[in-house]
Amino acid sequence: MRLRTRGTAVAATVLSLSMLAAACGSSGSNGGSTATSKKPTDAVIGADDTKLTPKPGGEIKYGLESDTTGGYCLQEAQLAISGMQVARAVYDTLTMPNLKGKITPYLAESVTPNTDYTEWTIKLRPNVVFSDGSKLDADIVRDNLLAYDGKYAKRSPLLFKFVFGDYTKDVVTVDPLTVKVTTNKPWPTYPWFLWSSSRLGITGRAQLDDASTCNKNVVGTGPFKLTEMIANQRITVVRNPNYWQKDAKGVQLPYLDKITFVPITDEPARLTALEAGDINIMHSSSYNTLAALKKQSTLKYISSNRFGEVSYLLLNGTKAPFDHLSAREAVAYAQNRNLANQRLNQGLGTLAQGPFAPGNIGFLQDSGYPKFDLAKAKAKAAQYKQETGQTLSFTYTFVADSEGKQTAVLLQQMEKEAGITVNLNPIGDQSTLINLAIGRQQQAIGWRNHPGADPDTQWVWWHCSNASGPCDNLVNFGGWNDPQINKLLEEGRAEADPAKHAAIYEELNREFAKKLWDLWSGYTTWTIAFQPKVHGIFGPPLPDGSLPSDGLATGHSVLGLWIEH
Repeated sequence: MRLRTRGTAVAATVLSLSMLAAACGSSGSNGGSTATSKKPTDAVIGADDTKLTPKPGGEIKYGLESDTTGGYCLQEAQLAISGMQVARAVYDTLTMPNLKGKITPYLAESVTPNTDYTEWTIKLRPNVVFSDGSKLDADIVRDNLLAYDGKYAKRSPLLFKFVFGDYTKDVVTVDPLTVKVTTNKPWPTYPWFLWSSSRLGITGRAQLDDASTCNKNVVGTGPFKLTEMIANQRITVVRNPNYWQKDAKGVQLPYLDKITFVPITDEPARLTALEAGDINIMHSSSYNTLAALKKQSTLKYISSNRFGEVSYLLLNGTKAPFDHLSAREAVAYAQNRNLANQRLNQGLGTLAQGPFAPGNIGFLQDSGYPKFDLAKAKAKAAQYKQETGQTLSFTYTFVADSEGKQTAVLLQQMEKEAGITVNLNPIGDQSTLINLAIGRQQQAIGWRNHPGADPDTQWVWWHCSNASGPCDNLVNFGGWNDPQINKLLEEGRAEADPAKHAAIYEELNREFAKKLWDLWSGYTTWTIAFQPKVHGIFGPPLPDGSLPSDGLATGHSVLGLWIEH
């Protein structure tokens, strides 16, 4: 169904792209496995996978945390992590991140800039075909890129037009396998946007130009073909016999014949289904699930917060009380995040220092973010009252599931100790929460966003084009307009030197810790739990020989999954 209003359409897209968490105002994340160690290579390969030879054939059932009812018309799709997981089975992207956090060619054989990074030449791999037998060529890639940018008449993208903005000037074909993209300004990180957290899959002509059934007429170059999609029940994909990749021994990929994705929204029920053998593998961001997995010996799991999201209090910086730095400081100092981690996450979380998770460029072990200090919280609350004549209070809006309620009550109790009143506003669904943020009607909301990639990909959430006043960027939900943050984002986007690029985003991290436009909670952990007979969670090396990323916040490859049978 086409969404009717601009605000609602943007809200629905942001719901998917932010991967909103109902209870993220309190806690962090941690892996507890080798995936978060200094040598994540061990987690990518898997201790047993190196000793076993994959056996082609067989099928698995994959438990997802939700369904993707809007379907898979990628330019217009509403993909949270469950939808991204399915998309990675049926679509390939032009680029892909590796274990070291570098972006590498994937469907593209190479992505090469000119000297000032205003022109990018994308050379495609030969002999790649879509699942319907049509050829991958420069024309279809050009039209896909134009469609994501809002410049292709047959598609109407939602958030991607904010992502690409006015930066893309032109997209043309050079020859049957070469596309040239011209940008209005230097854009050294452009290859990251050809991945866009696995959402920028290349769709075949039959789907791209489909006016009525694009959301279910799935045509990709991925390892599997979609054959069945029944809302809230299952999505079935089968092996693509014409897939373009083989493993190191020359065996045709993928190994599996079939994957059935099963949405199981209730977290304990999903784990129970895995334990009972009703599904073979599942994903989860629940610390209760992670704690349960640590206490048993039957199932295997991999967990990671690398390249992940951050959970935080999203504040409205356009109105009282959070248009005052003193109010933001008071609330930050009053948050005993260590206590919250123990009570809500069984101590498994990692407290966040900023928006960039471990593994990301710009990550800092210590950004200067305020530590719990009740005396300072009371002093800042008193300062706010002196500045405004008002006792500091605010309303916290959250989705009223069990974890959301626990988080809200604990937040209220912690702030009360500093003399700050927190009014609780429970609501029943995420869409309502998003609409509040779109209209900047909230004071504080529990939020989760900013999964791993080059930090330039976060431009869309923070950058403002106007010189003063509330931010003109509709998806800067806090509405704040910070000249120094705008400047750093612009410098970071234009900087090609890796060391200088990283230094800019580290400074941006520190700037967030000073201004406190958002109050960070923790880095979100994602866990993949699976039966011992399932292998190849992260898949084979990438085409350039590097190992695939071990980040889980944007799903994981199913290319190398196999099952003993």
